[in-house]
Amino acid sequence: MDELADAITTIHSTKFSTPRLFVNVRFSDATTHNSYIAGKKRPANHIVANVRVGPSRTQADWNSLCADIVSAWNRIVPMPKVRRSDPDVDHELRSCILLGGMIGGYEAGFMIPKAGDDGQWLRDHWEEFEMKAQGGDGEFREMIDEVKERGLLGGADGKSSKQKLEEMLGWGDSA
Repeated sequence: MDELADAITTIHSTKFSTPRLFVNVRFSDATTHNSYIAGKKRPANHIVANVRVGPSRTQADWNSLCADIVSAWNRIVPMPKVRRSDPDVDHELRSCILLGGMIGGYEAGFMIPKAGDDGQWLRDHWEEFEMKAQGGDGEFREMIDEVKERGLLGGADGKSSKQKLEEMLGWGDSA
């Protein structure tokens, strides 16, 4: 499960400008759910994702995301295409469904941005992210490193306009 969670996180975060910290994956045991297909009880594996939609994300992007996730499933899950004689054991991925109803939310201490506004959102909260990292929050330390490594600030160095002005003038912490 760890490998699949990491693959889904990598796929989503690199397809869009989402830092890995804000990609959440949860697994539940399909054999404990009462699933029905065509009116008949059948355990099945599904990936259901709540995602942010917006004009920056096209249908082709979503289809590509699903295809990449299905490919990861088929690469990682043991024998995903083999039907077993035991109807309770089936590793096939029945569906990958993206739900685009996420219009807002709160995560890790911050309101989430609209789809496509990640870069500005990162710049707007950069000082807060750095404070969390400097305060010992390892998740935010990793996120800061990732954002810098991936260039998610659009070429910016992660400093606020106030910090840049203070540096130019030799004020504040930069003095």
